[in-house]
Amino acid sequence: MSNESMLDTARKNFENAAKMLRGAFDPELIKRVGTPKERSEITLSTQLSDGKIHLFKSFVVQHSDALGPCKGGIRMLPSVTLDDVSALAMEMTWKCALIGVPFGGGKSGIVADAEAYAPDDKQRIMRSYARNALRHIHPLVYVPAPDMGTNEKDMGYIKDAIAFSMGVAATQGCYVTGKPVIMGGIPGRREATGRGVEISVLEAMKTLGRDIKGARVVVQGFGNVGSIAAILLQKRGAKIVGISDVDSGLWNDNGLDTEAIARHAAKTGRIKGFKGGKALDRDKILTQPCDILVPAATGNQITEKNASKIKAAVIAEGANGPTTPVADEILEKRGAFIIPDILCNAGGVFVSYLEYTQETQAKQMTEEEVKTRLEQRMRDRFQRVHDTARTRKLCMRKAAMYMAVHSVCSAHVARGFLP
Repeated sequence: MSNESMLDTARKNFENAAKMLRGAFDPELIKRVGTPKERSEITLSTQLSDGKIHLFKSFVVQHSDALGPCKGGIRMLPSVTLDDVSALAMEMTWKCALIGVPFGGGKSGIVADAEAYAPDDKQRIMRSYARNALRHIHPLVYVPAPDMGTNEKDMGYIKDAIAFSMGVAATQGCYVTGKPVIMGGIPGRREATGRGVEISVLEAMKTLGRDIKGARVVVQGFGNVGSIAAILLQKRGAKIVGISDVDSGLWNDNGLDTEAIARHAAKTGRIKGFKGGKALDRDKILTQPCDILVPAATGNQITEKNASKIKAAVIAEGANGPTTPVADEILEKRGAFIIPDILCNAGGVFVSYLEYTQETQAKQMTEEEVKTRLEQRMRDRFQRVHDTARTRKLCMRKAAMYMAVHSVCSAHVARGFLP
């Protein structure tokens, strides 16, 4: 881990883009674009099944609404901070702008260990969040979604709690995405982020003139994003040789059975104990020999301390902010091809946009339609970023950030600066 915070990383990435935009926009506008619009701290007072009142700190950050209502997930972790949420909200602003959906960036955090509570108590916490954050949540203000520690069931509870507060059967318009399909969710949303990672990797390998078949892949983080990406890449012929989660790692030179590991993890909650590979220290997973590395755990995992030891030719950022700016420079000098997070893991927010439009228009999309539109959008945006990188002689991250920040600045200019 790095001593830098997630917010430090987000700010430095923004500052690099801001330097390239000097002369194109007013300096004060660029400064405004890099500053959160609103940061709120909310105390949840929740009665759990033990009959006692428990206090939980929560945060809602709206970074930018220049392109549309703020969009971003709810992270439930005991370590989440207001600065973490601010960094993630900023990343969402650039991600939405880059992937081309009419949203700005937002994010929420609940300071709690999701795994420490029984399902009934977790539901109580989510409903408490929905009631207390109701003035922030609206289809035209901020639309939350699942993130680390939350899932589609939790989004269903939020929608139900808001509908109950309004005295209606169902909310009008899309208040939350990533819901169960039966409640207006969209098929394929759970797999969308991991599928976007898969598509990005395929595009990168094609660009580099390399074959995905037989390519050795290491995946850090076997949650929703990492597991789906691993399974899909294996189906494409890649060999998944290493996987880690929060507790441990697995290694098999001949390839791991990703679907079997997913079943094992679903039963036990962890990959530890799976018999089809040898145990490996989770902290060593990033530096193992491979062609493709997918950091899909959390922020600031690739740092100046381990960047020089990373051997992968392609790094596909499934997590938000997994690489610090100093590590970026080390990897760029070495010639690694990095698919930046705001591109690589943008499949989730694109399919959230499809869910938003579906619910707004009261029509349903099929899973095949969702997959087709996701693949088309991811391929298109990858090529646009790669073309910009080549034309302006930039790495992929700087090209993506340049495009995203330029779009947000342009939106501010188009809206004007008077109330």
